[in-house]
Amino acid sequence: MSRIGQEPVKIPKGVKVQFAGNKLHVEGPKGKLDMEISPLMVLDVSGEMVKVKRLNEEKPTRSLHGTTRAHINNMITGVTQGFKKELDIIGVGFKAQMKGKTLALNVGFTHPVEMPVPEGLKVSAPILTHIVIEGCDRYTVGQFTANIRAIFPPEPYKGKGIRYTGEEVRKKLGKALAK
Repeated sequence: MSRIGQEPVKIPKGVKVQFAGNKLHVEGPKGKLDMEISPLMVLDVSGEMVKVKRLNEEKPTRSLHGTTRAHINNMITGVTQGFKKELDIIGVGFKAQMKGKTLALNVGFTHPVEMPVPEGLKVSAPILTHIVIEGCDRYTVGQFTANIRAIFPPEPYKGKGIRYTGEEVRKKLGKALAK
């Protein structure tokens, strides 16, 4: 039995959970999220709990059990508390700024890299070398943050680039110091 899948998900006050057909709709103070549930799973939405049950004991069904429960828990957490990721930009002349609904990055290329902000995300650059991404969908927040980091990942010799706040980059010795 899945240990995570067996646990019920608590529904906090102010959150509406509706399940019809294969669609799960969660609505809370931070936003609305929809998800399509696999036909191998059965949801029991009753009162203040959501329970995930599986139809059979086959391997693919067992694999989906805990995953489905985790996705539902992330949806409820997202519409109540939200998710937040932060990036730091390190390098001389490297900076980020918001231009309307677009994030403009100057990170050593001949042109600024402009990225449109996806719907449902709130992106801000409180200082030129720090980016904050917030939203209710965990996947969208993480994917957009990873796309920004992929533009100029931290390099191991000088440490320049875009990195997650708190990420440690191990520096390598240069050619002259390696001997």
